[in-house]
Amino acid sequence: MGVPLQNRDLSWLSFNYRVLMMADNSEVPLYERIKFLSIFSSNLDEFFRVRMPAILAINKVLENEPEVDETTTVSTETLQEVLSEINRQQEMYGQIFGGKVIPDLLAQGVVLYYNQSFHQDHLTFTKSYFHSTILAYLQPVWLKNNKKKLFPENNALYLVVTLTAVEDSRTQEYVIVNIPSELPRFIQLPVVDGLHYIAFIDDVIRTHIAYLFPEYIVIDCHSIKLTRNAEVDMEEVKGDILEEVEIFIRKRELGVPTRLLYDAAISPPLVEFLAQQFDVRPEELVPGGRYHNLKDLVSFPKPASLMYVEYPKIIPALNKRGDTYHLLNKVLEKDILVHLPYQQYDYILRFFNEAAADPDVEEIYVTLYRIASGSQIAQALISAAKNGKKVTVFVELKARFDEANNVRWAKKMKAAGVRLVYSIPGMKVHAKTALVKRKKGYSWEYCGLIATGNFNESTARFYADHVLFTSHIGITREMELLFLYLQSRQQPNSYNFLNFRHLLVAQFNMTEAFTALIDREIRNAKAGLPAHCIIKINNLQEVGMISKLYEASMAGVKIDLIVRSINCLKPGIQESQNIQIIQIVGRYLEHARVFVFHNNGEEEVYMGSSDWMNRNLHRRIEVCSPIYDAALRQQLKDILAIQLNDRQHPQESIQTYVKNIM
Repeated sequence: MGVPLQNRDLSWLSFNYRVLMMADNSEVPLYERIKFLSIFSSNLDEFFRVRMPAILAINKVLENEPEVDETTTVSTETLQEVLSEINRQQEMYGQIFGGKVIPDLLAQGVVLYYNQSFHQDHLTFTKSYFHSTILAYLQPVWLKNNKKKLFPENNALYLVVTLTAVEDSRTQEYVIVNIPSELPRFIQLPVVDGLHYIAFIDDVIRTHIAYLFPEYIVIDCHSIKLTRNAEVDMEEVKGDILEEVEIFIRKRELGVPTRLLYDAAISPPLVEFLAQQFDVRPEELVPGGRYHNLKDLVSFPKPASLMYVEYPKIIPALNKRGDTYHLLNKVLEKDILVHLPYQQYDYILRFFNEAAADPDVEEIYVTLYRIASGSQIAQALISAAKNGKKVTVFVELKARFDEANNVRWAKKMKAAGVRLVYSIPGMKVHAKTALVKRKKGYSWEYCGLIATGNFNESTARFYADHVLFTSHIGITREMELLFLYLQSRQQPNSYNFLNFRHLLVAQFNMTEAFTALIDREIRNAKAGLPAHCIIKINNLQEVGMISKLYEASMAGVKIDLIVRSINCLKPGIQESQNIQIIQIVGRYLEHARVFVFHNNGEEEVYMGSSDWMNRNLHRRIEVCSPIYDAALRQQLKDILAIQLNDRQHPQESIQTYVKNIM
């Protein structure tokens, strides 16, 4: 009998549903609710690009071999369950947006035109904007009798216009008109009677689109969007990896369709015609509303008064007296733990900036997975190389949807003299680590940085993560070994002599170490001793670890899971009787991975980059570090306790806690 599992895709859709419920929560500031609508829409787009191709492919195989796949929890019914759940959520989305958010905007003096005609006072403005600004971007394509087939761009917005000739009403033509992404999606219109009006650019185009077709009458005009498969094989690359990744990026935009999202008001014959035009299968046809790409709500004009009150970023207790200090020296004195985004990110930036400028620093090593578009960290590494230091940067060129930005920065760093190490074939490096080596006389000083999230100052503003600064001799020496291995670009099995005693490193000892830590709790429980695990991760899907958690639960180990997104462990069954699962969605994205093992009172605490998914444990280089400082261990345990016990406002409570420990 197989391991009881929840379907990973339905589990992920459940997470996105919780995001949608934040938009439905009247306690959340109005414009933050609009932001959650944007996040929901963006997440769903990625689901159709990344997961739907796999579901469709597996469904096709299982139609011929109707068996349940125990490892992926997919059956022939999965596709319909997924589509049914998506449709349910889309209907709720429309009810929340149209029935609650838009009326709440009106109560604040803001009118969003939504499924309605423009006020007479705005037609002059929209006509002028259409002719002076929008018209330059419009590129109509006639579909009938067109020898060159239209290739809609991935997730771009289009209007399909039905026309009839003025002189012959029996003739119908279909024209596709792009909605230009180069222009703002939302247009602020003149104030009328004290109300602020905002319009979709879609509606401005619809209202004045007849100008494009002077010899025709516009019968109707509806929006469509085509989503393309984003899964291209970047694992087995040969030759110049930089060049090949750039080729893969271009290939992604040419992927086969996975969804044609269309206005449900379009007639069935026209839907069928469009499906033939774009090579879309019936199961890839998804009816929707009048507006698509509502992820663009992230750019909705926002007054600060209707958003979350910005928390003041707390300064870690490094310079309470206001004295000048050297961060690297502080790290050599004791370990430091920074809690993001509650505390300032300046200290991570300062770590790299000091390393770049310190005349005694000779070597810098760092792994970069998702680089900020305007990365100060990458700039510091460039300066370090120009200052004569040996700088080695491992850039993961296969970080999904960030490949182009990573390639751009890789080229800039390489031109400055940084030694670039690229992706290992068949494997991603997801670890978030940095090491600085400083020469003092005849000896070396080591300062390390290990994080649960990317070294990215942009996402650090709203991702909840932890960053450890350490000079622990065992940890930093093992970090150096890891960087030496990464520079070889070899598969891990050729480096079996690497014996990590402190760090948990996927491909070397991570899975075995986590298994052993849980086994120890199982032995303690069977011996009548206290046994408890707290595991906070983004995704739980790897069957071996789920099976081990079931085993621990059956043995009497108390297990607290904080799982943000995908959770394939089944709650409420005999195997999970001692397992509590908490899933948090709030103003910040919970991103940290933290692991606590009771060990009969001698607790061991780890934090790092790894989720418990097949890809993390078996196809990536991940790093988790022990927390040896007792005070820092207690901080992580206290934060986890808040998240386990405060079901209403855990992030607000953590903000208060972090402020009080400074």
